[in-house]
Amino acid sequence: MITMEKRAVDVVVISDVHLGTYGCQAKKLAAYLKSITPSILILNGDIFDAWQFSKRYFPASHMNVLKEIINHISNGIRVFYITGNHDETLRRYSALNAGNLVLTDKLVLEIDNKMTWIFHGDVFDNTTKGWAKTLAKLGSSGYGALILLNRSINAVLKFFGKERVSLSKSVMEGVNKAVTKINDFETTAAEIAIEKHYDYVICGHIHKPQKRVISNENGSVTYLNSGDWVEHCTALEYYKKEWKLFEFEESAFPELKVEKEKPVPNVITDEISYHISSLAG
Repeated sequence: MITMEKRAVDVVVISDVHLGTYGCQAKKLAAYLKSITPSILILNGDIFDAWQFSKRYFPASHMNVLKEIINHISNGIRVFYITGNHDETLRRYSALNAGNLVLTDKLVLEIDNKMTWIFHGDVFDNTTKGWAKTLAKLGSSGYGALILLNRSINAVLKFFGKERVSLSKSVMEGVNKAVTKINDFETTAAEIAIEKHYDYVICGHIHKPQKRVISNENGSVTYLNSGDWVEHCTALEYYKKEWKLFEFEESAFPELKVEKEKPVPNVITDEISYHISSLAG
């Protein structure tokens, strides 16, 4: 069995996982989560996809992602779940604090005397509101179908020794350009962050990993986006007093190539799980 040495990281931010959809790269994310020991893990929205969620599709690989998150919580790692638009149903439970798990809509961290403002980003996106939200949900379903088509095409290309293509990535980038042109929520977030004297602002939402400095006449701020685990498979990591963009490379995770046997449940046992001497009447 192949094992990897875990990396110690101060803070990790992931977003836009979309568990419960065909596009989610759950195996890669589970391998990544297993490879790190952060002091703080931040789930910055759209971890689940309530827009496309189906009881018929939630495979073991998706459950493994949840298992790794729960393992981090059990090991004393502080986990902040920041709600997004695809898991907006959780917003009614914001401010929930359950031990090492905190559910919230935004987060401000002071790290090494610098302030970091973290939120999903959909609050500055008009396509997630009103009638546009309905159209966005319909488009989200079409995006899922495109993912399946894309994988079939890539399987054929791989057979003939050709490089893979990403139709879904091209479509998403086209949509993102349109959204940015209309809303430009990155600039809006940066302007507010500058006004609030934050040093960093971190978003997700648009599936575009990024780190850049945005400036105006009032100052500057470092804008970061954690990307997604549908196409880019990226995360943000803070260590050695710096925010860095992590990009998943399959070659660095050899355990992904190891075929694992499917577990077979065994219900026959001589062990006693619980011993109850008496029950209150």
